[in-house]
Amino acid sequence: MNKTSEKDILNIQHLSRSSVPQKSDKMIYNSKVMADIMRLVDRVAPSSASVLVCGESGTGKERIAQAIHTRGNRSEKPFVAINCGALRETLLESELFGHEKGAFTGAYSRKLGLAEVASGGTLFLDEIGELSPGMQSKLLRFLQEGEIYRVGGKEPITVDVRIISATNRELEKEVQEGRFREDLYYRINTIIVEAPALRKRKEDIPALVQHFLTTGMHRYLNRGQIMNDAAMESLLSYDWPGNVRELQNLCERLQILAEGEIITPSDLPERIIAVEEDVSISEYDPSVTLHDLEKLYIIKALDHYGGNKTQAAQALGVTIKTLYNKLHEYGEFDRFSVHKK
Repeated sequence: MNKTSEKDILNIQHLSRSSVPQKSDKMIYNSKVMADIMRLVDRVAPSSASVLVCGESGTGKERIAQAIHTRGNRSEKPFVAINCGALRETLLESELFGHEKGAFTGAYSRKLGLAEVASGGTLFLDEIGELSPGMQSKLLRFLQEGEIYRVGGKEPITVDVRIISATNRELEKEVQEGRFREDLYYRINTIIVEAPALRKRKEDIPALVQHFLTTGMHRYLNRGQIMNDAAMESLLSYDWPGNVRELQNLCERLQILAEGEIITPSDLPERIIAVEEDVSISEYDPSVTLHDLEKLYIIKALDHYGGNKTQAAQALGVTIKTLYNKLHEYGEFDRFSVHKK
């Protein structure tokens, strides 16, 4: 039997979330890119098609999944989310499919899996790219047959759920390199929704800030209620590597630490202020060519994304092919060839 401690079982509840969402699933945005995403959500929601939501960490992939559920035909049934990267394989199997009494150490009674809990509704598999090969195989069987077996159980259980998955990995690349099953990949990506990075939708920042400052849990402190224009300009100049989650975290901090009701640049973290200062003090240097500036900026982008060429190309607004050509032109291709594509 697998040795699973009682503490492990008790901790599982913090790694999954089950709810029946309210009809309101208002998304905060003004940008065209998010308007396009929500139009796609409205078209996809009434179907039962599997959806894969891709995007960087903190871009709101679960919010998009909830919007698909709430606007669909299963909205009165549960929306159940599980983080596939937070548990080792044996615990994840028990959490997803349930277990019978005595199936392993600490299994004192029968436990329904989240797939059963979500029956009739939506099962959201967050960080699906983190699944082990063994769990990929078991999940594929479930998706093909519509049946699960509890750990330690021998009778199949029919389950009707809509699957929405999310990942910040490049799953197509994971398939090519043998780390993710191709048949599972095509099972979960009938529809692909790309959650845009916040730096791609900066026109949404003012509305998001207003939302976080007016709904934040620390608003009762009566600090950090309104952001002045100079502070907002600093936010718009920053690239937000942590995306919307980072912005929300900042707004919560400002509600606690701001000097008064009006947020000024002096209330902002140094990392955000420094970006604006770097841009504002730059002066023309006749000795630096446009070619040199372009090279420097591309190298900085690659360093920023840990050598990930796809993310750097997206952030720079060029195709991956163009980025490859530039690196060959600069004689820097070999330097980044060991990094992620």
